[in-house]
Parts: sequence; structure tokens; C-alpha cells
Amino acid sequence: MFTPEAFNAVKEIVYSHVQPTLQHNWPLLAQELGCELWLKHENQTPLGAFKVRGGLVHMRRRREAGLLNGVIMASTGNHGQSIPNAARLEGIEATVVVPKNNSPEKNAAMRALGARLIEVGDDFSAAAAYARQLARDENLDMIPSFHPDLVLGVGTYADELFQAAGALDALYVPIGLGSGICGVMGVRDMLGLKTKVIGVVAAGSNAYALSFREGKPVSTNVADTFAEGVAVREPNPEAVALINAGADHIVEVSDAQIRAATRLIFKTTHNLAEGAGAVALAGAMAERDTLKGQRVGAVLSGGNIDAEKFAAILTEKTP
Repeated sequence: MFTPEAFNAVKEIVYSHVQPTLQHNWPLLAQELGCELWLKHENQTPLGAFKVRGGLVHMRRRREAGLLNGVIMASTGNHGQSIPNAARLEGIEATVVVPKNNSPEKNAAMRALGARLIEVGDDFSAAAAYARQLARDENLDMIPSFHPDLVLGVGTYADELFQAAGALDALYVPIGLGSGICGVMGVRDMLGLKTKVIGVVAAGSNAYALSFREGKPVSTNVADTFAEGVAVREPNPEAVALINAGADHIVEVSDAQIRAATRLIFKTTHNLAEGAGAVALAGAMAERDTLKGQRVGAVLSGGNIDAEKFAAILTEKTP
């Protein structure tokens, strides 16, 4: 998937709309963790999350292939902003199905991008099932959250990080459905680096951790975490295969640890992190004793958090 030629073509698409984001070794954050820690700021993309990159690639390629009919996807927000944003640029209509308890602010952002928004079900998996049925009923093309175009597109943030920070010893990456971590591993391997890539999941939504331990996709009955961007109970088999082959290990963190990481990001960098955006740093915080003296990265994958939820986290209340 990741060859220099293919990746250069992807970069041309991404950078026609998105500027590279910041990666920085924040002194207070390094002091807190006892290592040189580079935070990759995907919260600073135009849509506030890393997903914008892959959507641009996928929708451009759909238009070039003459696939101009409407698209539909299930999302909790960031995929559901990425695809409609790119679809609007390419002149294609987009529908997004979200769970009924989804973030009101993310819902508003998706509508502002021109998406038809439908609220169905109690979690992402229920929304995805409805989206698949609606795709059949209305002859819409279902856009998954994991696809080679998406993986290649989001891999551009890993390239930016490695080009700026060099060969890190370890890089912590959150796992939702897997496009981010697979993009990171693909770029790492393409560049010939030895960086250990560590996936991080919420303990209440640990399908990918179970899949890593079992060596095959393992679904769960619930995805119990306030971090909706990693609230997944049905792992993607292709992503599982890539993660199991290329990741060093997977860390499970509690919601309390994710909230602590969110507070630490704000305290040390004055940046916002949504729950999924703080998951990677929570993983590094959980393993800080093993990281002393190393050069470490953590991906702040998004900052799209509701004001009420963020206020609750800052005051150490459960959102």
C-alpha cells in the first residue's frame, strides 16, 4: 500500500487543501513524563481531527473514477465530517448516520458541512447497521471508516511527524477502527524506521486489544467509554491483521486515565483534546516508567469535544 510513488500522489491531494500540522516537544509535558515527548497536533486540522486527510483522498478518487452518486457512512463525528467535507468539494451528496446519544456539537458541525444527518441507535455499531440498510434502500455507496485510501491519506500526519522529530523510539496512537495506526505503521515501514508503534484503546472498548491477544478479530457486546471516537465493538478484520503484524503492543486505559490526559494536555499545552484525542497520551502516561530518557511521540488525534463535557473534565467531574 505504502510505496513512495503512491504516497507522493496522496500527498499532492491532501496538501492541496490541508496544511501540515504542528508537532512539538512541549517542555512541561516532557517534564511530566520524564522523556522527550513529541505531541502531534491533529486537533489543528481545518476539521479539528486527523480524519480530514483520508476523506480528501477517497472522495477525489471517487470523482476521478466517475462515481458521483451519493455516499453514506456511520460515524460519531470525525469520519462524518471528513467525508462530507471532501464530498462537497467534489460535488457529491453525503449522508451521515450517528448514534442517538452523539455529541450535539459534532452533529452541528456535520450539518454545517452539508451532510444529511440521521440519528439512530445506541452506539456506533447500531448506527452502522442502519446506514448499511439505508445504502441498499436508496442506492447509496457506503463509505467505511477503514479503507486503503483513508489509511494512505491519514498517513501524511505520520510522515510530517517523522520528518520533523526523526526516528522516535516509540509512538503511541489511538485506535478507533484503525486507519490512524495503520497509516503510522505504513509510513514507518516505508521510511525504514524502527520506531515501536503502540496502540491505545479505552478499557471499556477493548475489541482491538482482545484481537491483538487472540491473533484474530474479536468483537465485544458493549463499547463503554465517554471517548466516542474509540467506542468500537466490532473491529475491522483488515485493520486487525495489519495491527497484529505491525504494532509492538496495545495499552488499555480507563476513562479516568483519559480524563487525566485531557487535563494534562490543556495544562501543559493549552490545547483541547476530545476523549479519543487524549487516549494516546493516556497510554504513554500509563507506561511512563518504561519511557524514561527515550524519544517518544503521542498523537493528539482530535479536539472536537463539547464545551459541557470539557468543562466537566477540567473540574474532575465524570462527563
